[in-house]
Order: sequence, then structure tokens, then C-alpha cells
Amino acid sequence: MQTCEAQPLDPVFLQLGPLSIYWYGLIIATGAFLGLWIATRETERLGLKKDYMVDIVVFAIPAAILCARLYYVIFEWERYAGGPFWKVFAVWEGGIAIHGALIGSVLTAYIYTKVKGISFWMMADIAAPSIILGQAIGRWGNFMNQEAHGGPVSQAFYENFMQYLPAFINQQMCIDGTVYHPTFLYESVWNIIGFALLLVLRHRFNPRRGEVFLSYVIWYSVGRFFVEGLRTDSLYLFADIRMAQFISIVLVIACAVLIYYRRKNGMADKYYNGKKVK
Repeated sequence: MQTCEAQPLDPVFLQLGPLSIYWYGLIIATGAFLGLWIATRETERLGLKKDYMVDIVVFAIPAAILCARLYYVIFEWERYAGGPFWKVFAVWEGGIAIHGALIGSVLTAYIYTKVKGISFWMMADIAAPSIILGQAIGRWGNFMNQEAHGGPVSQAFYENFMQYLPAFINQQMCIDGTVYHPTFLYESVWNIIGFALLLVLRHRFNPRRGEVFLSYVIWYSVGRFFVEGLRTDSLYLFADIRMAQFISIVLVIACAVLIYYRRKNGMADKYYNGKKVK
């Protein structure tokens, strides 16, 4: 175990009297707005109204927060069962789950596209790179809060890897005199690579409609499975089975099966750019 001495970074970005603006919220918002900007540009490039994507995000954000919180509370019910009921909704105290947020977002987008009469899969393909980029940026909010980190690192790991990281990362991963795995960094890098690969897939290989989004889910789930194994704040399904790892396996299998099923049954008969498969 590698010991250390360092002062954590101030989680407050700006203090305006009694109002505190935290780095966490600022970073999350930055990722969301950058992702939306990229998605709306692609929406317009494909000849669709950019308002479609803006509307989806406006509706999806509250749904994502609600589902992320409910997901977390369900698997941590013992913590809330004996306390005040309002604690269930106290998101500001921490406790949300990305898989819950994805469920809420996808359901919202599906309902919206059905109401508007546009292709859910097309909009999902447009949004996929933006989602994973937003996740990559958002993990730095966890970094500022010294949360979602892994267990203590060994001295050998520190000397062979972590000492070569920027000093501010090592200092922020020094918690109560011990250096912890920067799992936020591992997942952020994995997601940035995924963002680049999705753009290449979308614009160079012209995949069938829906497969950009499904590829995103597979890529993210594979990375999350391995990163989750290092974290110390996991939600557990039962015994030693981590919920995020279980869901990741299910999603990888489900997406692979869905890609095969849609192709076999003629449900993926259009390319990303809308051309029919010859």
C-alpha cells in the first residue's frame, strides 16, 4: 500500500455569498452541453430538425436523474428504510447510478421518437458518441469529489505507473494518507477512445441503423465491467456479485443478440445515412 501526504482540491468552483457552485456540477454540465452541441450538429447534417435532439435532452435529463436515483435507492434500500422519507430524494447528498440514468434516458427518447414519428435508432445513433463523451468528461466530477475511486494501490503499482501521471491526479487520489486507484481516469480514457471509435465507425464504415448505439453500449459495458471490479463503492446484487458488472454482462450479450436478430429479420435494412442495403 502506497502512503502519501497531500491536500485535496477545493470542490467549490465559485462561492457567491451563500451560493456554492461546485466543480462537480460544472463538469457534468460541460459534458452535457458539449455532447448536445455535437449531437445537434450531426442532426442538422442529416437533414433533421436540431430541435428534435434538444427536446429529447430536455425531457431526458429529469427522467435520467429520477431513474438514476431510484436505481441507487432500490439497491441501497437498507440505508433509507429506517430514515426520513425525504432522504430517498436527496440527490444532493450523493447516490446515483449511471445504469439507472441510461434506462431513463433511453425510455424517454423511445417515447419521444414514437410520438414524433421519427426513427428511434437514428436518433440513438446520433446521440451515442455524445453520450460516451459526456460520460468521459463527467468522471472528472467524481475526481474533484474524491469519489468513485478504486482500492489502495500497491507501492509497486505506484512506482511502475501512477508516479508518471500528472501530479495533481496523484495528489487528489491521496485520501487519508493512502493512494487509491484513479478509476475515474481509467473509465474516462476508455470512454474517450470509445468516442473516437464511434465517430470512425459512423463516418467511415456507414453501419446499419442502430448499430452505432448498440456498439456504444457494448464498448462502455466492457470497460465498466473491468473498472467496476476495482471500485470500493459498488452496488451489489447479492453476495459478491456487483450489480454494474452483472448489468454490463447482460447488456453486452443483449446488444450482440439484438444486432444479429435485427439483421436476420430485416429490421436493420438501412444504413446510418439512410440508404437501403443492396
